[in-house]
Amino acid sequence: MTETTMKAVQFDAYGDVDVLEVRDVPRPVPADDEVLVQVKAAGINPGEAMIRRGFLDSQWPATFPSGEGSDLAGVVAEVGAGVRTFAVGDDVIGFSDRRSSHAEFVAVPAQQLTHKPERVTWEEAGGLYVAGSTAYAAVRSVNLGASDVVAVAGAAGGVGTITVQLAKRTGATVLGIAGPSNDEWLSAHGATPVNYGDDLASRLRAASPTGRVDAFIDLFGGGYVALAVEQLDIAPERVDTVIDFEAVEKFGVKLEGSAAASTADVMAELAALIAAGDLEVPIAGVYPLARVRDAYRALEERHTRGKLVLAP
Repeated sequence: MTETTMKAVQFDAYGDVDVLEVRDVPRPVPADDEVLVQVKAAGINPGEAMIRRGFLDSQWPATFPSGEGSDLAGVVAEVGAGVRTFAVGDDVIGFSDRRSSHAEFVAVPAQQLTHKPERVTWEEAGGLYVAGSTAYAAVRSVNLGASDVVAVAGAAGGVGTITVQLAKRTGATVLGIAGPSNDEWLSAHGATPVNYGDDLASRLRAASPTGRVDAFIDLFGGGYVALAVEQLDIAPERVDTVIDFEAVEKFGVKLEGSAAASTADVMAELAALIAAGDLEVPIAGVYPLARVRDAYRALEERHTRGKLVLAP
């Protein structure tokens, strides 16, 4: 492999993890106002798995061969003409809109990057974008206050762990819906754990200090929106889902996730919280690029706590 090429994840057709390949491809050259980043860490996300499997073809079709990945953190390798905010050697956090960050190098517009604080690890930085922006948008969308009780479904996943912490920072009481293996982590981060399963609505009410649930954030799908609206009587404008598109149509709830908070300013705000010790990004595992299939197998089991990250 020469310096004009690099390793990158690609796939040529929709399918299971076996369609993922790590290939030699041309190393990108930054255009005007772009930055070339040598990737140190890049998170993987459920949405990418759904795109790869063809489940989101009507909304976000793939063009083959397709690259993959939005999250990224790394070191500036080159800057394009017009870039004044970054220099070669800078540590950065950011995102790609081109499904291209699961690679050794990625070119992105400078406005999609922010400087990485020294106290933020590469793994935390590389796993921050999708989970962090989704959590940020979801918490903002349900308009929490100190007197509110909010339930979070999927509270121990990559997005959920951040959502719980950001919701807690509003002063609200947070009920974290997850499996029993996550009770200790949720309790340690200020949430009340409520295990998924039968009779969930009554158990959520029982766990609430007011006997009611005022808002609901669904990060998992599978009927949680219906439970929130029909069984917990939560107003649709205080229910947000990032995954259940049919429920949005049926119940009129919100669909605010990563796209609603995809800015470098949001990344900088979250990174500052991490650096100050006020926000934890749990890392469930780190995989080399060559083991991208193993990483997605673990992700798609939907039992990991926190983020899975590739380390090119």
